[in-house]
Amino acid sequence: MKKTHIVSIVAIGLLIAGTPFLISGDHIDAPSVTGTTSDISSFYAFEGENSNNLVLIANLQGFLPSGTATENAEFDEDVLVEFNIDTTGDLVEDLVIQSIKRGDTMYFFGPTVPASTGLQSEIATFATANKVAISEGTTDAEAIVSENNNMKFFAGPRDDPFFFDLNRYNAIVSGQVSDFNVEGEDTFAEKNVLSIAIEIPKSMLGAGSVGANPFEPTTPTYSMWVETKRKQ
Repeated sequence: MKKTHIVSIVAIGLLIAGTPFLISGDHIDAPSVTGTTSDISSFYAFEGENSNNLVLIANLQGFLPSGTATENAEFDEDVLVEFNIDTTGDLVEDLVIQSIKRGDTMYFFGPTVPASTGLQSEIATFATANKVAISEGTTDAEAIVSENNNMKFFAGPRDDPFFFDLNRYNAIVSGQVSDFNVEGEDTFAEKNVLSIAIEIPKSMLGAGSVGANPFEPTTPTYSMWVETKRKQ
């Protein structure tokens, strides 16, 4: 088997998945990759409409102009997007789900035990493989969703759902504003992202670790984060 070495260039969102909805945002916070095809804007993990499932979403290339089509903002074939799942509480990934573009298709591998952990990865071609055609056009175009092996997959442009008032935030941290009762303005309104979405049964994640959440010490928890890794 040919091995492709992938080196991590940015990671976002160390999360404990013991609650119904979790979110982490990273718009323009990583100077070395800002504006590149590997720039992560946000990561979401939440319970699906089917409460037995978990939905994981990684958004890339934030601040795309409204109406930007896929052909003008493409996924990069040299960038692996890796969802990491720690099931034992040691902050080391025990399972990964990898996604990578080839042509007009997004391929997915996992969830599976990774061949290696940390900053370097190998594409897990030995694992369960799935794919979905990348949705084309603007964010209001029909989404193409594939269903296989009890999982669902999507890849394509979408409206950025993350709400944040960047100007207000900058004014607050610089001491220019002390009134917090003013309605905010969404900096990301009418901006788009390239989105990768996966829905998987919770049963595929293993038992999880207990004791990490002091409020629900018997509830299994999972630490999750997403990375982009560029081919070397």
